[in-house]
Amino acid sequence: MDILELLDDDISIASLPSVYHQFQDAIACDDTSFAKIGEIILYDSGLTARLLKIVNSAYYGFPEPIEKISDAIHVVGIEQLSYLVLSTVVTDKFNSIPESVLNMESFWKHSIACGLIAKELASLKKGLEPEKFFVAGMLHDIGQVILCTKLPLLSMKILLDLQSQNEQIDILENEELDFDHAELGAKLLKKWNLSDFHIEVTSFHHKPHQAPNYSFEASLIYFADILADTMQLGSSGEKPVSSNLEEETWENLNFSEQISLFELKGKIAEAYDETLSLFLQTT
Repeated sequence: MDILELLDDDISIASLPSVYHQFQDAIACDDTSFAKIGEIILYDSGLTARLLKIVNSAYYGFPEPIEKISDAIHVVGIEQLSYLVLSTVVTDKFNSIPESVLNMESFWKHSIACGLIAKELASLKKGLEPEKFFVAGMLHDIGQVILCTKLPLLSMKILLDLQSQNEQIDILENEELDFDHAELGAKLLKKWNLSDFHIEVTSFHHKPHQAPNYSFEASLIYFADILADTMQLGSSGEKPVSSNLEEETWENLNFSEQISLFELKGKIAEAYDETLSLFLQTT
């Protein structure tokens, strides 16, 4: 099967909600005011409420309450708010896969944990944008959602084979499809007009050292994926990894001068539940 067939025959997958595109179009215009951008978001009352909840939470920790979207843009910034809008609309967009194929609540719990870990680590390195890494962590397995949506029976077979074979999920996917969920996810992000950073990090999150331009960044997402797994913060359906791999990938990132692995786990555990409540709408 051609990888693009899974995306091109379903416009609901290949496109994001109109509010996101209107928001992106507005911020692309140099003469668009903060008030005008705020008006676009206000058309979606649910999105407005969730964004205000996020910017007023410990996730940001601002000392004064922020009551209007236009104020949030001033305080958070256009690019940061753009990442928040994307994170919010994507979790809402993909939430209806049958639990027999993939438990979407558990999937998003894992993805949000991965984003939280990536955001925390990015905040420790000068020049890295934490929100950018949060989105990268959240979306790294988005291709798996597409596979489960478009090819549910084959996805179930792969996930079952994964439990009985000593192989990574991307290898089993390539055997069945000649591509894997990482490649598929990268193609989707390209259709969504996301940055080269997000496309490449998604494509290479299982093999970060092969990433041509963002090897360190892909390695950070690779580690965040592993740590979310070993901390048992949700599940993407993949086989659990060993603690030895966690230690090895942690050492390769060279963050030990900024924070210990023990301290990092404590910070993530402390922030995880509130972050879930902000981004994940449970029934």
